[in-house]
Amino acid sequence: MKLKKMTSMVMVTVLITSLLAGCVSKVTSGDGGKNQIVIGVAMPAFEDWFTYLIGGIEEYDKQHDDVKVDMVDAKNDAGKQISQVETMIAQQVDAIVINPVETAALDPMVVAANEAGIPVIVVNRMPEEDTMEKIYAFVGSESLEGGIIQMEKVAEMLDGKGNIAIINGTLGHDSVAKRTKGNKKVIEKHPNLKIVLEATADYQRSQGMTLMENWIQSGKEIDAVVANNDEMAIGAIMALEESGKRSDIIVAGIDGTADGLDYVKQGKLNVTTFQDGYGQGEGAIETAVKAAKGEKIEGKFVNVPFKLVTKENVDEYLKKLER
Repeated sequence: MKLKKMTSMVMVTVLITSLLAGCVSKVTSGDGGKNQIVIGVAMPAFEDWFTYLIGGIEEYDKQHDDVKVDMVDAKNDAGKQISQVETMIAQQVDAIVINPVETAALDPMVVAANEAGIPVIVVNRMPEEDTMEKIYAFVGSESLEGGIIQMEKVAEMLDGKGNIAIINGTLGHDSVAKRTKGNKKVIEKHPNLKIVLEATADYQRSQGMTLMENWIQSGKEIDAVVANNDEMAIGAIMALEESGKRSDIIVAGIDGTADGLDYVKQGKLNVTTFQDGYGQGEGAIETAVKAAKGEKIEGKFVNVPFKLVTKENVDEYLKKLER
């Protein structure tokens, strides 16, 4: 704990020192001097699920001439993201939106921005409690809610009884802890539901497949596989199909990715919960504009709720991804 605090203090000192090193000018948009609100956006990556979030950000940017978005890719490197946010602070952007590579590395960036008088909006990955107090707002979906919605449907499909195997995402991520906690809160309400297997597949399809192959070889009786995301669920489905064990086993995911929704439409993935990345992106920039204008908002959590997706309503969500 002491080491973590010392590391954070060093990061803050480095960031603030760099800001005091010299006088810098306001970011200009190259539009002939027209006043624009400049929003810096620090993304962990420009790939995978984040492309939906980026799409929402870019759409908002296109529709608002008075807003300019400068977006950067950290390539999943927390140190690189800190440097990128440092540059945004030095450029005196009007607000900063951060989708953190690591939530543990978020606090020094927020503190440095606060010192410079720049509001911070965090999107998608919820900050730790002490950091939450220092930001303007968090825009995202409540992972606990996603896990509850997912497991409630699985419990209904099993008539409240059966053996559950839970596939966790990358350990240490807030989303993993909360999605699995949501699963377990529902299971606790059903005495005839039992968790027989639980392990991580690091949010990866290939690892989900390998894990499921090992579980199949273990001979454990499984009635439902509940995964923290669609990719791991798809990996489990592939392993079950290859072994001829798919039969009546229910498989559930979370996120409602393009592949996940396609698997639902085919009847291979029984359940997913749609996380509206597009809506999170639009909401993050809209909230950043409010922050830049000095507007007050109610509370710090701008919720973009999860939605249950099954074969019956999957077409509705496939249309959302076509935007």
